[in-house]
Amino acid sequence: MKRILSFLSAVVVLFAVIACKKNKKPDGNADQMNQVMAIHDEVMPKMSAFGKLVKELKSKEDSTAMGLEYKKAREDLQAAHNNMMDWMKGFGDRFDSDEILNGKALSEEKQAWLDEEEQKIKEVRQDINSSIEKAEALLSPN
Repeated sequence: MKRILSFLSAVVVLFAVIACKKNKKPDGNADQMNQVMAIHDEVMPKMSAFGKLVKELKSKEDSTAMGLEYKKAREDLQAAHNNMMDWMKGFGDRFDSDEILNGKALSEEKQAWLDEEEQKIKEVRQDINSSIEKAEALLSPN
C-alpha cells in the first residue's frame, strides 16, 4: 500500500510539474529536457487507449494459436503501460520542477541521468506505439 501511494504521489507530482510549465527561456540542458518531455507528451495521450484494447484482447484469449496471439498482444500492452508508469516515477524522483520546467543547470551526474532518461523514454515510446499497433491490427476486421 505504501509503495502504491509513493508511486501515485510521484505520478501526481510529474503531472503537476508538466501542467504548470512556465514560458521561461531555457538554459544549457533545457533543450534536451524539453525533448524528453515532448516525447512524454506525445505518448501520454495514447495511454488512454490501453484499457479498451486490453479488455478486447482479453475477451478473445483462449488456448488456440490465435487466442495466444491475443494474450501476447495484451501482455505487451500491459508491459508498455507499466514501463511508462515506471519511467514517470523514476524521472520524477531524479529531477525537480526547476530542472524540468525552468532549465535549471544540471550537475554532471544529473546530466548523465538525463541522457539515460532520454534513451528510456524513446524505448517507452517505441513499446507503446508498437504494442498499440499490434493490438489494433489483431483486433481489426480483415
